[in-house]
Amino acid sequence: MEFRIGYRTIKTAVGTAASILIAQQLGLHNYASAGILTILCIQVTKRRSLRTSWDRFLACVLAMPFSALFFEGIAYHPIVIGVMLFFFIPLLVMLKARDGIVTSSVIILHIYMAQKISIDNFLNELGVIITGIGVALLINLYMPSADRKLREYQCKLEENFKTILSELVRYLRTGESDWGGKEITECACLLEEAKSLAFRDVENHLLRDENLYFHYFKMREKQFEILERVLPIVTSITRTVKQGKMVADFLEELSENVHPGNTAHIYIDKLREMKKEFEEMELPKTREEFETRAALLQLVKEMNNYLIIKSSFKGMKIFMNERKKVEAN
Repeated sequence: MEFRIGYRTIKTAVGTAASILIAQQLGLHNYASAGILTILCIQVTKRRSLRTSWDRFLACVLAMPFSALFFEGIAYHPIVIGVMLFFFIPLLVMLKARDGIVTSSVIILHIYMAQKISIDNFLNELGVIITGIGVALLINLYMPSADRKLREYQCKLEENFKTILSELVRYLRTGESDWGGKEITECACLLEEAKSLAFRDVENHLLRDENLYFHYFKMREKQFEILERVLPIVTSITRTVKQGKMVADFLEELSENVHPGNTAHIYIDKLREMKKEFEEMELPKTREEFETRAALLQLVKEMNNYLIIKSSFKGMKIFMNERKKVEAN
């Protein structure tokens, strides 16, 4: 099993030490709890960290007046803690701050251990909360860029698409293929990983709600579904006909031009012209030829859908501009 230390691990270790040190230097009681807050608030994305921090801050602040009400109003007794949590936890759930249940419980126990309510105690707990959460937010401002990895996914995916289309061409021309189909499995895995990473990249940009790569991979996912449907259509063709060679030539040209650029309209026009040629050809003379040509027409229809999906990808021009900038650098 590979041993690896990630960014989140490093940030958690550094952040925990920093928050405890700051709280200790400020002379706060229960300063170690600042480290606990930091550990809990450092998340995999900036947005998630911000949401978690707010939930924990709200819960911790609410825990202080609740503690005053129950402990001073009833008694400092373990049963009172249970009674208070019976009301306090549903309140946090209602406020959608359930992530703060654990940390607020720590604040409640601090007040319980102090056996008294005072402004100094409240200020101390507030200092611990602000230190722990503040350090977590500051240290989580840095997130490594995912652009390089996303480009790698994009390039690998396009290479696999080229291979799949090339294998379709080979089968249409020769009726034979020794292709193992590993690119199909690879594409499925690449798409899932790439979409997950692209979504996480969105979460790391507080002022941006969309990710061009995420839309790109969603587009490729829809195209991949069509390629999966096309495979059994092609393998069902057992006879070589003129139309099959025409489709093979078209797919070969398409396979050589798999890229983020939006040239789909060119190939849609070519498909339209090819369908017209098919219609002007003489009718099939045998049942086998009829079935072969019907399968080829279905293949053309699916590839038309494949191209329409790409032509509707609105971010293509921006994508190409960004790619050119990266390649220029």
